[in-house]
Amino acid sequence: MSSIKMISEAEATGKTRSIYEDIKATLGIDFVPNMYRAMAVKPDFLEANWNKVKAVMQAPGKLDTITKEIIAVAVSAVMGCRY
Repeated sequence: MSSIKMISEAEATGKTRSIYEDIKATLGIDFVPNMYRAMAVKPDFLEANWNKVKAVMQAPGKLDTITKEIIAVAVSAVMGCRY
């Protein structure tokens, strides 16, 4: 069985550490979700994806953040996502 390498907060340095801090501050949480820890193996990918998430989910628009998150959860449920 294969496993996915994740970069823990303790291991994070440089750009990755900075992005981790931004993730926690932006989301108002005290941990970095596993999906971002898995992306951090390639810091440029983590950065690009996090910037996309912020642009879509956090930036002001016609829908507030909570509504966007509810839609994301509903789509995940319909698609059978187990994460």
